[in-house]
Amino acid sequence: MKNFDTTKLESFGISVPEILLPKNIDIKSWSVIACDQYTQDLDYWKQVEKNAEGKPSTLNLILPEVYLNSPDKKERIEKIRKTMKEYLGEGESSGSCVFEAPRECMIYIERKTAFGRTRKGLVAQIDLETYEWKPFSTANIRATEATIVERIPPRMEIRKGAPLELPHIMLLVNDKEDLLVGKTGSLVKVKKPLYDGRIMCNGGEITGWAVETEDEIEAVTKAVSGIAEKNRAADGSTFLFAVGDGNHSLATAKAVWDEYKNELIKNNATEEEIKNSRVRFALVEIVNIYDEGLTFEPIHRVIFNVNSEALINYLAEKLGGEVRETADKAELENAVKNSKADFGFSFNENGKQKYVLLKTKISELAVARLQPEIDAFLKSEKSAAGAEIDYIHGTEEVLKLGEKSGAVGILLPPIMKDSFFETISGRGPLPRKSFSMGEADEKRFYLECRKLF
Repeated sequence: MKNFDTTKLESFGISVPEILLPKNIDIKSWSVIACDQYTQDLDYWKQVEKNAEGKPSTLNLILPEVYLNSPDKKERIEKIRKTMKEYLGEGESSGSCVFEAPRECMIYIERKTAFGRTRKGLVAQIDLETYEWKPFSTANIRATEATIVERIPPRMEIRKGAPLELPHIMLLVNDKEDLLVGKTGSLVKVKKPLYDGRIMCNGGEITGWAVETEDEIEAVTKAVSGIAEKNRAADGSTFLFAVGDGNHSLATAKAVWDEYKNELIKNNATEEEIKNSRVRFALVEIVNIYDEGLTFEPIHRVIFNVNSEALINYLAEKLGGEVRETADKAELENAVKNSKADFGFSFNENGKQKYVLLKTKISELAVARLQPEIDAFLKSEKSAAGAEIDYIHGTEEVLKLGEKSGAVGILLPPIMKDSFFETISGRGPLPRKSFSMGEADEKRFYLECRKLF
């Protein structure tokens, strides 16, 4: 434990973890993308296997979700547990630990992606008692999108009893002045980094510096305290962090902890044992929502087998909007792109392609108002039988799908960072498929580890 007081920092649900990094780290083979990416692209994961072949790699410590429904899932999980123990030097190959000695520190990171952006982050440990995914929570850490309860149990199989934890969870902090992540970086970048290198499969480059001295941790504490004060609600609650990526992974960690805590209580564990259990915590990367390297992309909608006129009129009525036709798809795309609350519709009517703009005065995040009305329409008698919705990244694909008979492509406006926390605080988690944080290759790659069970 640190030889200086971290009680105040811990009161916000954040603490300094014991980080495990591999000896003589080879980032290009060790670090792999989050398991919930490329879930339909087996070729991608085959390439990852090729890159990591014969070397220590986080690939051997995770279950890519492309294999989540694989018939050999149980065997894969057993092999993961065995490899975790081997990497720790605790398995049959005792003494072959691939890790350096645990280092009690946070890590400030800079990730240069293949898209020319640099994202800054702070790897830390959060107390799962300060997190809640259920709607209208007043916890310090809250979900940004609706959590699908059915997705938690399969992930619990992997986390329960796992000797190691690897983070791909990203938490967003509402910090316009960049007091937490950016200022921490300015303090520690004068030192030699813990690691520095290229990431496989178009992942870009990553560098990490230890945040561990009393002055560095005190600066983090001061920043978190200031952010908490600015985000304190009238009832005294503080919305400190919003889950940006890894929502179901964090919900799984919470579920595993709740189950394990009940076991501790049944076995008459002391308050100190419950407070300090490793299972109570989760490793995360904290990112400032205003970081210029962090892009938010809307996820658009396409409705199939639908009457376009009925859908647009229904949404205009429910959202209090004004409908006008645009000359072509370029005008429609630009109008939506440069708005905060306007929606674009692409559809074919009697053999003629039409592009319609729905202008609204919505003040919160537009998707939070749109999706519930789409859901209501699809359940109403105004909806045709067999109507279906799909979620699409990229405007070009949406406009193209809108050319199909009976289909309506719906373009959503950009995600407004200024109203992000306010919308979630006031309306609860956003609807499913509300936004994407950058491109797939910009997602978090596994690198740091922590002992869990």
